[in-house]
Amino acid sequence: MTVDSQTFRQTLGSFASGVTVVTTQEPETKRPVGLTVSAFTSVSLDPPLVLVCLGKNSTSHAAFSANGHFAINILAQDQVDLSNRFASKLEDKFDGIEYRLGVGNAPVLSASAAHLECSVNKVYDGGDHHIFVGLVLATSVKPDAKPLLYFRGNYATLAGDVK
Repeated sequence: MTVDSQTFRQTLGSFASGVTVVTTQEPETKRPVGLTVSAFTSVSLDPPLVLVCLGKNSTSHAAFSANGHFAINILAQDQVDLSNRFASKLEDKFDGIEYRLGVGNAPVLSASAAHLECSVNKVYDGGDHHIFVGLVLATSVKPDAKPLLYFRGNYATLAGDVK
């Protein structure tokens, strides 16, 4: 028995996920690139590893494959516009966006709730995606930021902490 892609997508939509913007720099042109990603998770505490899944057909995929570093920018609940911007087909998604170059020249978005700067540890085939495992080299957190969530095809926020 197989599950069709529409049913699979609908089922996975029932799992609330955080929203990130994953960034890198094209090694040859030095142009920053990034895209909105919800397929992100921690892998290991020792060593500190995370993974992010990037579509093989993404226009920025080649830059992530060529650069040995990337940053994961975790978005706050007031950053829906930023998520939509990096999910779009805009030519220059960084126009007017404040960022700094982190480890390996991966752009770190100044407004993000948290970020992780990573070197590529391994890349695995994952069907229509590549799974990039990153060794975390640096992080920062804004402790008061509330997360932006994605649930059943829509953005969501926390209603409050569960006790």
